[in-house]
Amino acid sequence: MDLTINNSKLILAPIAGFSDCGLRSLSTHFGAGLCFTEMVSALALHYKNKQTEELLTLSKDEMNTGVQLFGSNPSVFSEVVEFPILSKFKIIDINCGCPVPKVYKNGDGSALMKTPEKISDIVKAIKKSTPEKLVTVKLRKGSEGRNNYIECGLAAQESGASLVTLHGRTREEMYSGKVDLESIALLKQALTIPVSGNGDVTNKDSYKNMLDTGVDYVTIARGAIGNPQIFAELQGKKVEVSIKELILKHIDFISFLPAKVQLNQMKAQISHYVKGKRNSKQFKDLVFKTNSIEELKLLITNSEID
Repeated sequence: MDLTINNSKLILAPIAGFSDCGLRSLSTHFGAGLCFTEMVSALALHYKNKQTEELLTLSKDEMNTGVQLFGSNPSVFSEVVEFPILSKFKIIDINCGCPVPKVYKNGDGSALMKTPEKISDIVKAIKKSTPEKLVTVKLRKGSEGRNNYIECGLAAQESGASLVTLHGRTREEMYSGKVDLESIALLKQALTIPVSGNGDVTNKDSYKNMLDTGVDYVTIARGAIGNPQIFAELQGKKVEVSIKELILKHIDFISFLPAKVQLNQMKAQISHYVKGKRNSKQFKDLVFKTNSIEELKLLITNSEID
């Protein structure tokens, strides 16, 4: 099975708390060739956690979505990738880049980079259980002073991964400072499988700078939150859409979810849709006071947020 990204070099990253089916559907509409779910705990799937399973819901408008799993036990990965709930995903992404302390302290996320052989074991375990699926790996530059992203990328490649994504920051840098484009270029030169560059792509100039590293694809994360039209804009397409229209479309895409889930998700998403807009603080205060999705939709429809 070949990696196919729908005639686009753009990928929506797995963004915890934001890469819901609404953002993924909008991103696809605007030109993302591949989208990922927010990161999902392999161990929580093992224990049949219902809230975790809700993260795996796809809308009818999603055409190419992969699932990102995090964990550190190859046996757990081997087990859960065979679960029926994951059968709709053709791509399994392994999170080897999350810098959040509680994830890192458990040996998950970017902590996996301390032992590249474990990354290799996880890739092999998934490929052995579900050889028909593609496995991709998301990395950071490294952690604790050891920037071994090339070693980890090679381990992933040699174990059967089809793509490696590199966020050009260390675990300790979190999201501060500038992304290291040189590290992304060096990884691309070292691997024979496709590489996607990630970090700080928010406009055409930063997109061009990332492409100049030689990467095959570009993964957009924070630049897409509240701004799914970025996928069209980066490809030179003119977009005429209001913030109000985007928010209402987002709600429509997640309308099949439980009402409480819809409301909670949209309260977080809307704060980013209206960021920097006139009277955004007052509007967000009103949004967070709503008690139902119907009340929220009425507020948006009657607002002057655009």
